[in-house]
Amino acid sequence: MAETLHRSSDPRTVAAPAPPVGDRWRGAPLSIVARVCGATIRLAGSRPVVWRWAARLHHPLLDRLAAANARAVCALAARDVPAYRDFLRARPGGPRRRLGDFPETDKESYVVAYSAARRCRGGRLPARGVVVDESAGSSGRPFNWPRGERELRGVHQDIAGYTSLVFPMRRPFVINAYSMGAWATGTTTGTAMARIAVVKNTGPDLGKIVDTLREFGPDFDYLITAYPPFLKHLRDRLDAEGFAWSRYRISASCGGEGMTEALRGYLEERFQRVRSAYGASDLTIGIGAETRFTVWLRRRLRTDADLRTALLGADEQRLPMVFQYNPLTTYLETNRRRELLCTITSPGVLQPRLRYNVGDEALLVGYRRILELARADAERWAECRAALASEQMTMPVLLLFGRRDSTVSYLGANLYPQDVEYGLYTGNPYAAEISRFCLTLVEDAALETRPVIHIELRRPLPEADRDALAAACRDGVRRHLAQVSRDFAQSLTEDPTAGDLRVELHEPGGGPFAGQQKIKNVYLVG
Repeated sequence: MAETLHRSSDPRTVAAPAPPVGDRWRGAPLSIVARVCGATIRLAGSRPVVWRWAARLHHPLLDRLAAANARAVCALAARDVPAYRDFLRARPGGPRRRLGDFPETDKESYVVAYSAARRCRGGRLPARGVVVDESAGSSGRPFNWPRGERELRGVHQDIAGYTSLVFPMRRPFVINAYSMGAWATGTTTGTAMARIAVVKNTGPDLGKIVDTLREFGPDFDYLITAYPPFLKHLRDRLDAEGFAWSRYRISASCGGEGMTEALRGYLEERFQRVRSAYGASDLTIGIGAETRFTVWLRRRLRTDADLRTALLGADEQRLPMVFQYNPLTTYLETNRRRELLCTITSPGVLQPRLRYNVGDEALLVGYRRILELARADAERWAECRAALASEQMTMPVLLLFGRRDSTVSYLGANLYPQDVEYGLYTGNPYAAEISRFCLTLVEDAALETRPVIHIELRRPLPEADRDALAAACRDGVRRHLAQVSRDFAQSLTEDPTAGDLRVELHEPGGGPFAGQQKIKNVYLVG
């Protein structure tokens, strides 16, 4: 097997023998299914108005069509994609298998093992019309992801359709503050938004954004696209300059990492609305997105114990991000470990991603199931109907917990960066002084291990203000952890010193933040 993988990953290999004639004939019914679904997808995404109409009329019967389409896409890839054919051949069942019996793929077993060309349809990378994106390298190694013209066109249509539905704007002006390098999100977002708005690609440059807002004035409806922490930097910068927020209509769309409701609440003190999208460079930047309905559901899960138990389970202490998604373009499943598997079913995908495991933990819930649970309580149902009144999307729901390993274990409790963020920003009068944070475990002289929250300050502070900020952060995080983590709360009752959370403040660019040039924040450090 190792020898086979070595030959398959030879970058000089750009083509592969065609499948036998018999396989092509057996694939005819699958091609018909894929063509019908592909035509449906292209029609639904052809115009933003059609996209909005389709998103509001999604029916559970379409989920069955999406499942059949995903199976057909896998079967056709076994015929047309050399790397996938070899991948299946090396596993029990071989390349010819039942449609519901295709194995998972991931970076190590599939992407690393085979060259970019062999992962393309026909085993060849086209000579033109291809854009190569690069993942941010948060897993330790950047990867390249070629995308063809048809694939990118579909992504642009989805982004434009969603944006026009969730951010209705009379005179739309998009300030694209994502990085403009080789990463997929920035360049793709800018091109997609140009279909529906005036766009300025500033990148993550606070000065340029401030100048743009002042130059074009308050007559536009602004949408700023950025990573969540950058939006906080922007709010704090504009506040410090005395920006006339009340004269402007500014909303924000963010992605690339999770966002807590504490941070959303802080941002929405200035922005009209803030919505997140979920994607991955490995797959596509538009897997799922927040709506007013999903924001309501997430906030309700924080306070409604019965709803939380019914959806997440009695022992689940984390609060997931909540998105709606279109299974006709990104068919989602979960495995026994609740890891998310994604099959990109759009017909124009250059490198098919097939039951791809990106490493995120998730739950999938039907739209009608949530309505059923909402109707069980009069107050809950009234809130739900109000949340549904605007966008009215009927697509299924993705409950996303994030990477399975993004925790610090302390006294039997799992501490998540998002819970720390809640504690730092909820009701903290010094929140504007926080630039970013990270979390680590440190063993002290008494051989006791304690969590340390490192905070990078936005500017130097007097000693009294530093002490007050550290105390507010420590108390806020301890209070929030005691509320959301039964393990942590139990530790406090058994040993009050368990609440000894350390907070260390650092000047801008100091401590563990020295030399960090990544656009995305790093929340766990060794």
